[in-house]
Amino acid sequence: MQTASYLHTFPYCSYRRSSFKSDGWNKLQIPYSSRLPEKVVLIGRPQTCKLLRPLKETRLCAVPNTDDGHPSVSVLEDSNTNHAPTLEEETLFSKWSPPRYLWRGFSALILAGQVIIRTLKGKVHRKNTLQQLRRVGPSSVGVCLLTAAFVGMAFTIQFVREFTRLGLSRAVGGVLALAFARELSPVVTSIVVAGRIGSAFAAELGTMQVSEQTDTLRVLGANPVDYLVTPRVIATSIALPFLTLMCFTVGMASSALLADGIYGVSINIILESARRALKPWDIISAMIKSQAFGAIISIVSCAWGVTTMGGAKGVGESTTSAVVISLVGIFIADFVLSYFFFQGVGDSLKNL
Repeated sequence: MQTASYLHTFPYCSYRRSSFKSDGWNKLQIPYSSRLPEKVVLIGRPQTCKLLRPLKETRLCAVPNTDDGHPSVSVLEDSNTNHAPTLEEETLFSKWSPPRYLWRGFSALILAGQVIIRTLKGKVHRKNTLQQLRRVGPSSVGVCLLTAAFVGMAFTIQFVREFTRLGLSRAVGGVLALAFARELSPVVTSIVVAGRIGSAFAAELGTMQVSEQTDTLRVLGANPVDYLVTPRVIATSIALPFLTLMCFTVGMASSALLADGIYGVSINIILESARRALKPWDIISAMIKSQAFGAIISIVSCAWGVTTMGGAKGVGESTTSAVVISLVGIFIADFVLSYFFFQGVGDSLKNL
């Protein structure tokens, strides 16, 4: 039988049926065998230490210790020991996490569904909705009208020059009216609102998220979707069609004034041409587009805001990303809606 000996200061040691007592350094001999005891009890004077767990198969060897002159004991584990499998085994997707843009996109879809459901159930915070409606509508009128006026004058310069050279000055008003009603007014207005209102939504909700104010709402029993998201979506979807209609009016007025003052095309000719070219569906389609664009802006901005992480830096990144994604969504939605609204050969200019 093999034995391993080492020195240690045990005040009192009891191992199975043999025990000894000593005041100094004691020599303990433990027989080495392949079957180790399952229970070892070490009893000291101040306290009792019990090792009830089955021990692994180990070997003890004495190594000289240069610190105190006494040999020290090192434990060598048997390399052939069969270890039991761990409970936390690594799986194929254990360390995989979805990209940030992917789960943010899913969060936007989920948030849109929650807004629709809560709106149909009538769970809308009316006071907050009115505040957001005042913020999106009257507060954004000035910058939207100014942008529409200069965009209208820029397009007038291009159209009047070419159409006058071809002798089609009577068609200028109709072409401008169709361009403004179908594309320019809803898209330009949505871009302005996305830069002004969408960025504000993302920054506000992002700040509330990183400062845990949304968690405070949950603790107080309020649903953050009802209090923060739904009013913003409803306000943007309602205000944007009216802003689009005002931008269309200002754009046409600025175009008529510029054409009459610089190129000599009468205002009456432009307005009559626009009246003949426009149809009710053109105005209705512009209102539908602007409403869809408003929903995209508010949902994307709110979704990016409530998924903000990383403090002030994360708020800035979420705000920038929300505006960019909103603009991309506006252009994609504009193409899809235009494709379904205006199919086939157009006949709007045949009466000019």
